[in-house]
Amino acid sequence: MNKMKIIRIGLIVWFIITWPIYILAQTFEKPNYALKSHETLEIRKIELTPEKTIVSLSVENRIVGGTFCADRNIFLTDPDVRKLKLKKAAGIPVCPDNYKFKSIGEKLQFTLEFPPLPESVKWIDITEECDENCFSLYGVVLNSELNGRLDEADSFAGKSDYKGAINAYSGILTNLSKADEGIEGALYTDIITLLVRAGDRAGAAEWYKKMVNSGAPRLDLYIANLNSRGIKF
Repeated sequence: MNKMKIIRIGLIVWFIITWPIYILAQTFEKPNYALKSHETLEIRKIELTPEKTIVSLSVENRIVGGTFCADRNIFLTDPDVRKLKLKKAAGIPVCPDNYKFKSIGEKLQFTLEFPPLPESVKWIDITEECDENCFSLYGVVLNSELNGRLDEADSFAGKSDYKGAINAYSGILTNLSKADEGIEGALYTDIITLLVRAGDRAGAAEWYKKMVNSGAPRLDLYIANLNSRGIKF
């Protein structure tokens, strides 16, 4: 066997060994989510590999003497209600130790590592189970195409183009697959909120009724969120 054949065989073996990793590894930059507990908590990115799931987050301090920490009991929950417990955290103290912010507006960036997720999972919840001030992020989207459509809809809302945003959100909702239902409650919430802002309370009431009867995951949280903002029909 000549040297060229040996090189080719070596490349083929390398590709076979590494191919599943390249197929399965995914990164989602600033993925959309349905609901969160802390106003300034943001997801910077989520990295999925066959070995682990890495969630990169940031939180901004808004008060004098603010502190933040990560409890050991943080979980990823997938649509089948499988709970993956936090393996390790980086850039943030583990409670009861705290990171003490030096100023208002300071941002703390940190990462949380969990076991790997099944390839079929398209959305997750991230929840901290602790005594007080626990953080949560519900309906985090792990679908690049859906994230793109949500970003486009958000751009209409950001420009106060209520009609464009409502059409975009309702279009996504109408065609939402079972695998992506983690964002369903947020889509109803966005449509209802925009209709209220546009002065169409009759339309908002109609969508509110649809939402109540939808069976969306964590429906009670979305209804409570609307009610807390004075939106109730």
